[in-house]
Amino acid sequence: MYLKALKLHGFKSFADSTTLRFEPGVTAVVGPNGCGKSNIADSIRWVLGEQSAKALRGGKMQDVIFEGADTRKQAQLCEVSLLLTDCEKQLGTEYHEVEITRRVHRDGQSEYSFNGQVCRLK
Repeated sequence: MYLKALKLHGFKSFADSTTLRFEPGVTAVVGPNGCGKSNIADSIRWVLGEQSAKALRGGKMQDVIFEGADTRKQAQLCEVSLLLTDCEKQLGTEYHEVEITRRVHRDGQSEYSFNGQVCRLK
């Protein structure tokens, strides 16, 4: 099983829809200070169910939503999707690929989905 793609929209510094694609093997995320490297790690932790805003370097869960900038409005929601592939055995599923998505709205409402079907975190 490996992480094939990470899709972010409105998550912290990722205001626009951004898709990161990964190949099997080792992947390194590099860049200057302040470019969002830690936010990538936070997004993976968040989509997999992290419930502590403090663990994500925030005060409340809505702090993961893009706050806006001088030339950009704040986002009203954020969404992160994680695409896993070759996961039949490890996840005990019939699917070769699974997509896990988490969304949170500025009013605090949130939801999870598994392969497009809304579900609850267990």
